Parts: sequence; structure tokens; C-alpha cells
Amino acid sequence: MRAGAAGLALAVLALTAGMTPAAAEPAAITTVGADLVSVALDGDALSLRIRDAAQVARDVPGHDPAEVILGPEGGLAGRVPPGEAFAFLGPAGQPVWSLSAGDTGFPALDTTGVRPDALADGMVALTLGAVEGPGTFTAYTLSGLGTASPLFGSGAKVTRSVKLPAATRTAGVVWAFDAAGDYRLTLTASAALRSGKTVSTEATYRIRVPAIVPAGQVPPPAAPQQTTRPTGQPTARTFAAPAEAKPAAAPKPAAAPPPAAKAATTAAGARQVIADGHVDMGPQLAGDAWTIRIKDDRTSPAVWRETADVVLHVKDNAKITVPAGADFLGKQGDTVWLLPQSQQAGIVWPGWNTQHPSVVSGIKSTVTWTLKGVNGPGRYALFLTGSFGKADVLFDSAKAFPQQLAVPLNTHAHGNWAFSKPGLYRLTVQMSGTTTAGKAVTDTKTLTIAVGDSTDPTGGFGPGSGSAGGGDNDGKEQGSAGRLPRTGTGWVLSAGAAGVVLVAAGAVLVLLTRRRRAGLADTATGNT
Repeated sequence: MRAGAAGLALAVLALTAGMTPAAAEPAAITTVGADLVSVALDGDALSLRIRDAAQVARDVPGHDPAEVILGPEGGLAGRVPPGEAFAFLGPAGQPVWSLSAGDTGFPALDTTGVRPDALADGMVALTLGAVEGPGTFTAYTLSGLGTASPLFGSGAKVTRSVKLPAATRTAGVVWAFDAAGDYRLTLTASAALRSGKTVSTEATYRIRVPAIVPAGQVPPPAAPQQTTRPTGQPTARTFAAPAEAKPAAAPKPAAAPPPAAKAATTAAGARQVIADGHVDMGPQLAGDAWTIRIKDDRTSPAVWRETADVVLHVKDNAKITVPAGADFLGKQGDTVWLLPQSQQAGIVWPGWNTQHPSVVSGIKSTVTWTLKGVNGPGRYALFLTGSFGKADVLFDSAKAFPQQLAVPLNTHAHGNWAFSKPGLYRLTVQMSGTTTAGKAVTDTKTLTIAVGDSTDPTGGFGPGSGSAGGGDNDGKEQGSAGRLPRTGTGWVLSAGAAGVVLVAAGAVLVLLTRRRRAGLADTATGNT
């Protein structure tokens, strides 16, 4: 009987062992629009997670980094450009691979889950510990055209620790590797609380780098698809949509994860001059009503404001000189005002997004962003800086209007906004889409930017600001409809047309004068 019981026990044990699932391979997620490092504080507990684009949009805790594999798809292979700007990556020409594809989908470092008033110095320290892998790892930001700023890494020319301000998101971050293979990075986040206590948390990141096969010496960023349309129609450009995150193993609970943030509110009538902090332009959908607004992220929860109530002020601390090879900005050495792709203290950081829940759930496919005209004293350009510093120009007021950009749903992006002269600029922008019910919706608004310390931003309020489209969202331009942009081909053609009218008027005047003189002569000689 004992032998039978023992046999039964062994059989049950064997059956149980056979039913135990093997350890699941960590899921791969896309880094497009993700927070690779998301630090949050709840009480005395600090957590460190990875949030994919969908989790960022919902502002919820993300994945345990140890249960996710970053890469190998969607990255970009290239070579270290010549010059000092990227020398921290290694010698010029050395092959490198970055997690980002070099377009609008750069990942970020996020501390929005940490309140500054809970910390002694308002800063969160991020420290790189052990690095297992075949090569060198470097994290850096793109701080302008052809320039970069290292954050932390394992190389000899880069520090292993960086301090990040609390309640901020450092976007446009590149994670670069100089050899193919599997990597394990240990990151520690720490902060000093007002109570005098120091809290910290640690996480291990797994990255799989494919064979690095650069396309050229300085490869361009992944170019959006470009479609040529019939004459007179705008040229549309399409960004690669953020890929859906693959299902991951259920993440281990973080130490006291923070609650989800409150939903953003909508405000109207309160005029705001914004010269610092994060803002986005994007649409909202309420039934069939489609409206472009400004999302003001300077407060929590964020506030959606009417475009007529906002003037962005670009101060002189945003001035740079045009580097060589940036002809679309002007001649080398010229001064331009540049709002950079990555956030900088003391400079407003505008972006664009299609992340409002009403848009993500109520619109098919993509949102079309159209630049219909620019009224201002100089040239305006919006461009992206790729992983290795090359520019990809999206909008340029020196070219014919309209200009179009196709933006996928659930996208949050930033670029470089450049202005060649101080003064008031009014950008006539339109966003269009198709609802899930098949109805076309569109709205046209005016985005107002005051450039330079010498420009009074309050002059941007009033007539011509904000609304350039009908309130019924039928796409019919009102307000600034018919106003001629003062930069771009449209202005040149209008000036030419005006010249033709003046010449014609002059010819008629000369003819009438000659006939009058002839009439006076006939009268003097007695002719009728």
C-alpha cells in the first residue's frame, strides 16, 4: 500500500512538473515614443519602469525593465560623424547602432512621477552600474543641428551618472551601442527627500543589438515616405506610426506605483504668454466637432487652451548661429532663433501630438497636419535632427504652400522650430482626419509666436490670433482667410501680380495723358 502511495505521489509530481510552463522569453517592445526610464515616487518608495507609447499616453505605470527586451528591430545603424560634436561616441567612422530610428519617435527619460516639492534639491540622480555586453553603451540627447550632449554611458569620455530635474521629460534621447550582441545595463535612480532620507531603486535593462551595417559614412535619419501629388496639390509626408507594443509578461508590481494622473482640463479666455516649459499642439474630437488646441503641460493636470489665448515667446536665449551645411536656415554664421528638439531650461518647448483619447478612439488611420501659410518678418522652418545629427526638413516657409505632414494616431513628437528674424509670426495650421463613422473633420487655426526680446508678445493677441477656421469645423477658412503670407513663394507670386497691375495702370494713365494733350492741340488749331 505504501509502494502504491509512493508511486501515485511520483506520478502526480511528474504530471505537475510537466504542466509547469517554461520561463517565457521577455517581450520586445518598440521604443518609439516610449519612456525608457520612468521614475516615480510614492511616499518614500521610488520606482523605475519602462513605459511604451500607449502607457505614456494614458500616464500609467509601465513594465519591469527586466521583463522587456529592447531592440533589435526599429533601430538605426550608422557611423560616428567627423568633428568634436559626436567624438564622445568614439573615433570618426566607427560603426554604431541606436535604439531610435532617427525620426520623431525618440524615446525619453521621464521624472514626471516625482514632485519637486518632495525632494530636497528637486533632482533625481540616474547612475549606470554594471554593463554586461560586447561593446560600449552611451546615452545622449540631440541638442541642435549637428550637435549632441552626452548624458551617461560606459565609455571613457562619458560620465556614468546624470541628474535629472523632477517632474520633467527629457525627450530626444539616443541609446547607442558600438558592437552587436546582448547587453545588460544596471541603472539606479535615487533622490534625497525633504525629510533627509535618501531613497533609491535599481533595475536591469536588456538590449539586443543586431549586426551593425551602416548605410554610409553619415547615414540620414529614417526618411518619412514622400508622395508626389498633382500640380497645385500639397506634398504629403508620412511618419512611421508607433508600433503596437507586443504583449509582455505581467510586470512585477513596482514599489507602491503612483496613481494615474488626473485627466487634462480645457480652459478658455485666460491669455497666456508661454516662454518656458512644454506645450503641444493637437486636435480634440467631441462628437463631430474637431478642434485644434494647445496642451499646456506646465501644470499637472495639463490644461488644453484655445490657440487664440496662447502666444509662444521665443527669447534671445534661443539664438544660435547657422552652422555649415544648413542652407535652409540661412548663410553660415547668420543668426537664427531656434527652439530645439530636446527640452532646454528657459526656452519654450513646443511639440505636436495626436494622443487625446477622443482622437485615438474616434479617428481612422492618421491625422493630416497642413501648413497653409506663414505671416512674419522672416523665414520659418521646422526640422528634425536624426540620431547622427543630419537634418530632415518638414516645413519651410520659403517653399510653396500648402505643405502637409501625415501624423499617425497616438503620436507625440518634437522638432526644431527656427525663425530667421525677430518679430511676430502667425502660422496658419490645419489638422484633418476621418472619424471611425467615416465623416471628414478639419479645423484651421493660427499659431502665434513672438520672436526676440525686443518683440512684445502681448501684441500677438487680438485680431488675427488663434482662429483661422470656422467653428463648425467644415474646413472653410475664416478670420485670416485670404490674408497673404509674408514669407514663402506665395508672397513672391502676390508681389509679382501686384507689379503687373501697377504696370498696366501706368500704361493706361500714359495713354489717357497723350489723348488729352492731342485734344488740347486740336482745340488750339481750330480742329474739331
